[in-house]
Amino acid sequence: MSELGRFLIVVGIVLVGLGLLLSLAGKVPWLGRLPGDIYYKTDHVTIYFPLMTSIVISLVLTLLLYLFRR
Repeated sequence: MSELGRFLIVVGIVLVGLGLLLSLAGKVPWLGRLPGDIYYKTDHVTIYFPLMTSIVISLVLTLLLYLFRR
């Protein structure tokens, strides 16, 4: 049972962290508007692909996970 308890604690911490990240993401003005993000807009179609933002978030998460596993 202790493994299940630890698992639930970790899942809870991850969910709280994700909630904080999502609530603070709107306050970061450069997030989603980096050079390399693809944005195409016409009269009826808007296409947005945050390529560079995805790469930056991936690098930050990889670094954090690497540091926590040490």
